[in-house]
Amino acid sequence: MYKIVRKRNLNPTVTQMEIEAPLVAKKAKPGQFIILRVDSEGERIPLTVAGCNPEEGTVKIIFQIVGATTEELNHKAEGEFIEDFVGPLGTETHTEGLKKVCIIGGGVGCAIAMPIAEEFHKLGAEVTSIIGFRSKDIVILEDEFKAYSDRMVLMTDDGSYGRHGNVTVPLKEFLEAGETFDMIIAIGPLIMMKFVVATAKPYGVPVTVSMNPIMIDGTGMCGGCRLTLHQDGKRVTKFACVDGPDFNGYEVDFDEAMSRGRMYFDFERRAHEKVCNLFQNA
Repeated sequence: MYKIVRKRNLNPTVTQMEIEAPLVAKKAKPGQFIILRVDSEGERIPLTVAGCNPEEGTVKIIFQIVGATTEELNHKAEGEFIEDFVGPLGTETHTEGLKKVCIIGGGVGCAIAMPIAEEFHKLGAEVTSIIGFRSKDIVILEDEFKAYSDRMVLMTDDGSYGRHGNVTVPLKEFLEAGETFDMIIAIGPLIMMKFVVATAKPYGVPVTVSMNPIMIDGTGMCGGCRLTLHQDGKRVTKFACVDGPDFNGYEVDFDEAMSRGRMYFDFERRAHEKVCNLFQNA
C-alpha cells in the first residue's frame, strides 16, 4: 500500500498527488513512468513521473480525470492509500550533450514536460519553454515552467491568457528568426506533436516526442500502444511503453496513432460515467 502524502487540484479536471514510494523516488528519472492500481480490483494505468523527492521518499504524479480509474483515484484523499505503485518504467529522456533545448508542452502533457525542463535547468542547459492550453481556466504549472526556463511563452487557443494561438506559432517565430536548438522536445496531444514536427522539419532541428498519450497497460502485453516508425524506408513496429515513451518525431506515423487512439474513446467515456454515477449515489 502506498500513502497519498499530498493532493492538489491544478484545475477542475487535473490533479497532482505526491505518493510515498521511497524505492521509486530513489531511481526515477524525467521521462519515465509508473503503473498504479487504486485498489485490488482496479485496472492498472501508466502515469508519467512528474517529479520526485528522494530525501522525502515521494513521487509526484499529475493526472487528468478522463476515465473510470482516474475518477476513482481523484476521490482518494490525503492520508489514504492506493494498492500498487510500480516503477520506474520506460526509458529516461536523453539529456547528454544537449546545451540548448526547446521544451513544448500541450495541456496535461505539461505534467511530463515540466520535470524535463527542470532536469535540463539543473544541468545548466539553456531552456526555452512553450506551453499551450485551450483557455485560461485550465492552465497548469505556469510558475514551475517560469522557474526552470530561461524564457517561457504561454499560449491559449482562445486568447484568454498569454498569447493567442497554438504552440507552433512562437516555435516558427524562433526558427524563422534564426534561433537554433540542439533538440526540440514535444509532449502533448498527438495532433500537437504532429504539427510541432512539421514546423521544425524545414529547419532540420531534431525533435523528440513522448508517445505516453497512447499507453494503456504499460507492459507491452496489450499492444494498445504499438506505433509505426518509418526508418530507412521501412515500416518498423515499436511499443511506447517498452521501447519509449520517447521517439524521434520524424519517424512516427502520427495519423495511424491518432486513428488507433480514437478506438477507446467511447469505452472510456462509458466507464467514466458509470463510476461518476456510483460516487454520486453513494
